[in-house]
Amino acid sequence: MVDIRKDDVEEVIKLLPKNFQDEIKKHDLSKLIEVVFDLGRIPQALFSKGKTILLGEKSVTIEMIQGICSQIGEFNRSNRAGLEGTLHRISCIRNKNDKVIGLTMRIGRSVSGTIEIIKDYLKLDKSVLLLGPPGVGKTTMLREISHHLSTEREKRVVVIDTSNEIAGDGDIPHYAIGRARRMQLPPDKKQHDVMIEAVQNHTPEVIVIDEIGTREEADAANTIAERGVSLIATAHGISLENVIQNPLLSDLVGGIETVTIGDEEAKRRGTNKSILERASNPTFDICVEIIDRYTVNVHKNVAHSVDSILAGKAIPPELRKRDKETDQVTILERNQPDIDELQDFSFSKDGNTLAIYPYAISKSLLKRAFSSVNNIDLKVVNTLDEADIIFALKSYATPGAKIFSIAEERGVFIKIVDENSLSEIALSLEDMVNDLPYIEKSWNRAHTKSLI
Repeated sequence: MVDIRKDDVEEVIKLLPKNFQDEIKKHDLSKLIEVVFDLGRIPQALFSKGKTILLGEKSVTIEMIQGICSQIGEFNRSNRAGLEGTLHRISCIRNKNDKVIGLTMRIGRSVSGTIEIIKDYLKLDKSVLLLGPPGVGKTTMLREISHHLSTEREKRVVVIDTSNEIAGDGDIPHYAIGRARRMQLPPDKKQHDVMIEAVQNHTPEVIVIDEIGTREEADAANTIAERGVSLIATAHGISLENVIQNPLLSDLVGGIETVTIGDEEAKRRGTNKSILERASNPTFDICVEIIDRYTVNVHKNVAHSVDSILAGKAIPPELRKRDKETDQVTILERNQPDIDELQDFSFSKDGNTLAIYPYAISKSLLKRAFSSVNNIDLKVVNTLDEADIIFALKSYATPGAKIFSIAEERGVFIKIVDENSLSEIALSLEDMVNDLPYIEKSWNRAHTKSLI
């Protein structure tokens, strides 16, 4: 179960004028996310689940903003400041004359339990890349990984804390990172310089980095990996494919190069003579795509996954789900849908587009294959509630598979795809179009037709 080890929210509340303190204390502070002060407006407090309240009826004055600023010291180049000994972050908005006219006071908490879903991979001493949209918990996970590796596994861990979000403000790092050492970013240095300095000067076994976003940082990460140091890092992007397609970061997963092959090889592969291949060994061995705080996709072998994606035969990652109450982790190999969850779906058709649900089929390849179909609007859907047709990979849709009985109950058609490749998916789409007249006539029948 996720546990908040310590909540220093009172340190933020004490910054506010007395009347606003009294107002905000009427609410559950354990759910507080941030407090917003904007000149000339009533302050707001944002709580979990999107709940926002106004703090009284008085508008913010410049004196109020200056009073808060006087308690937190100087803002850095990113217009951020912190409260020493805590994980809280205060960010400012300035006017055209560089005067502070707005403040966002974000609550930072030390949380445990977030890494249970990938804890077994942390025992492998491999480099792990975390991906995911903003706010999904990447930094929180980095913080707990630092604590786990340095304290429970007694590794020499150095955290590169560029914006002080991992270990908080001040010279003494927050206890949430355990025994890990923290290197901050001086004004005259950039993150990639400090990354290399950490390896050269402090003999770490593991380096933890939040947000690799430039080519220089990617190069530094590669240099660190070549020296035998493990890396735990986040990067810009939601999925492994995002990183592959990013020219600044693709080297993290091996880079891409164009290779010309012979006629016979091209014919055997069913590709053009010019193909894309991985240029080198990936910097990171494992890639974790964080879907939400309780769901991740894991690419257990980044090199293998990248090769498969570039060959147009993407292998679905391992899907993992963590129970919110028990912390029990469920592993669904190769992103096979959870059959128990599929039983709640109901068939629907919007009359405008043909909605396809991919069952162990690459969504990105399916979308790319849409260009081979004319005169029909197609879309990929994430749930069977929206699906008109299921595209199922042959190796998972074996005779007797439960997906058939579920689809039969609801009258949803299944299209079997032999291989998870662009060419096979495109051929399956063409076959499906040819069968549409039959499908439309039979749409309301309470049985499933397997279109092989």
